Amino acid sequence: MLVPVGAEQKERTAMATLFDTRTKERKETFRDFFGVETDEEITEESLERLLQFEDLMLKYRSAIREVTTKLEVLNDELTLSREHNPIASIHSRVKRPYSIAEKLRRNNQPVTVESIQEHLNDVAGIRVICSFINDIYDIAEMLLAQDDIRLITRKDYIKNPKPGGYRSLHLIVEIPVFFSTGKEPIRVEVQIRTVAMDFWASLEHQIRYKNDSPEVKAIAEELRICADTIAATDVKMQELKLRISEKHARDRERRKP
Repeated sequence: MLVPVGAEQKERTAMATLFDTRTKERKETFRDFFGVETDEEITEESLERLLQFEDLMLKYRSAIREVTTKLEVLNDELTLSREHNPIASIHSRVKRPYSIAEKLRRNNQPVTVESIQEHLNDVAGIRVICSFINDIYDIAEMLLAQDDIRLITRKDYIKNPKPGGYRSLHLIVEIPVFFSTGKEPIRVEVQIRTVAMDFWASLEHQIRYKNDSPEVKAIAEELRICADTIAATDVKMQELKLRISEKHARDRERRKP
């Protein structure tokens, strides 16, 4: 006969699972960011640095929630007023410890918590997938118009695509996040692009191969041509949407008494 698991036992099991997960994550952070391979190498100083790292990652996750909420509110409002969803989806991530350490090394910067804040702007990232090109710029301008958002950098790879064909609007913004100890400004990278641009970027990332051989160069050129074709489709879809919107406006005018 099966005995029901009591609430206390369930809580102990949940706490043990949480502890195991956190222990695994901490070991990965020790290895990937601090270069500590074994438990014997862990010192009081490295534990203190780990706590500082975890605190910073919490701040990045909190900043992502703040910006994501703003984007969701804008999407809800515009869905009512424009009768279509300008934002198809929102995705977010905080860089893994290994990726953070690798980027600092590539930039010839020390692998420290202080260095993350000083030299990296894309640890916290949000990708906003929009339906149409116009939606990208509308969402960006409405987000930047909010008085607690400060624009740090803006790179428009839609009007100025990268040589390989990549298109997206990149914003680095700073937002105040309130903690028990007070307010702290945190930076978040926001990438905004259409469904079509995201489709190309996702597949290109899987196909890309860093090599200078003639065959790889030919593949890169074909990928760029695909990007141009997809961009032309984006423009055409925007034109079709405008024509439909204008027709709806004319129909409403004709129905007026």
